[in-house]
Amino acid sequence: MTFENLNLIEPLLRALKSEGYTQPTPIQAQAIPVLLQRKDLLGCAQTGTGKTAAFALPILQLLHTDELYVKGPAGIKALILTPTRELAVQIGESFAAYGKHLRLSHTVIFGGVSQRNQTDALKAGVDILIATPGRLLDLMDQRFVKLQNLKMLVLDEADRMLDMGFIHDVKKVIARIPAKRQTIFFSATMPPEIASLANTILTNPVKVEVTPVSSTANTIKQSVYFVEKNNKRKLLNLLLQDKSISTALVFTRTKHGADRVARQLNDAGIRAEAIHGNKSQGARQRALTNFKSRTIRVLVATDIAARGIDVEKLTHVINFELPNVPETYVHRIGRTGRAGANGISISFCDEEEKEFLTDIQKLIGKKIPVVQDHPYPLQRAGMPQPVVTNRQNPSRTPSQRPGNAAPTGDKPKKKKWYGKR
Repeated sequence: MTFENLNLIEPLLRALKSEGYTQPTPIQAQAIPVLLQRKDLLGCAQTGTGKTAAFALPILQLLHTDELYVKGPAGIKALILTPTRELAVQIGESFAAYGKHLRLSHTVIFGGVSQRNQTDALKAGVDILIATPGRLLDLMDQRFVKLQNLKMLVLDEADRMLDMGFIHDVKKVIARIPAKRQTIFFSATMPPEIASLANTILTNPVKVEVTPVSSTANTIKQSVYFVEKNNKRKLLNLLLQDKSISTALVFTRTKHGADRVARQLNDAGIRAEAIHGNKSQGARQRALTNFKSRTIRVLVATDIAARGIDVEKLTHVINFELPNVPETYVHRIGRTGRAGANGISISFCDEEEKEFLTDIQKLIGKKIPVVQDHPYPLQRAGMPQPVVTNRQNPSRTPSQRPGNAAPTGDKPKKKKWYGKR
């Protein structure tokens, strides 16, 4: 199948060709025809599947058609809500690339920076608005954003918005937009709260599911090193002596941990920067730009800050610390091995993280190969034992067991945690 088979208009096909797109991904092949029929869509797709183009291309085509033949009132006609600043910028870049031969305008708004440039763009008039929920509500309250003429709403990464505590803000936005609209809903997972939200805002949606969250791409070579916690830094430095690792995205669970790892790498002569929610927007964008341009070799990130990072030819993902939520592992390593390319995922596992590894392997349905031959082995090395159910409270989930840390990011998930963080 080609993009021509999806009945896309010539200006979009020309833009796709110049961007090097040849064949649609499965999510694009399924979603684009549905959306061009102006139907609501419920999509379950993880990062790296091409879902941004799956909704951006139909939005551009439908609004372009309306502009030419059914000239409507001015104002914002499409709203894309997304959880992080990085993902908002990424989506904005996609709309700019795909719509460069059309007359439609767009802008991106997010918090953490001065609103002046954003409000100036809104005053000039935009057709498509990409926004994070908090800044959007703020500008709506200030009457800079008016959505009475909205025709299309996209909720992207809905499960991440739940994790970050944005669902209430999303509901406030939905309450203030026209009920008659086309709604596009994407989420990598479908926890009960997200399923309930989808049911309340979608009308007879077509459901599309591609690459379940429990799967990892076959193009990614995975491995795990059992290592003492205090030797992880030495092992990371040793691995990065291999010049074939041209780019590496390193994950930590905490913001302070990301700063510490980046600092230690620079002390070892390895150019690295950290990206997380405590960094200013300017610092985050500079770090990402430097990583994409290969000015730095390593980007150290927390999970939420890394959501939306899309770097071409990213060769390695390194889990300096394993996530305590197994689905997060799939999202992390999905940064590499994209669009059929090969990638390598390396994970460090200390004694306390063996339980996390067990949960990850249960989710993905396979054992991750262990690298035995390295100079910093775990004293009690070996594959983790099956999880023993807590005798006092067998109903606890893995993320509720003592010692498991909360997910990190701009806003932690609101849970009661046991033991030390």
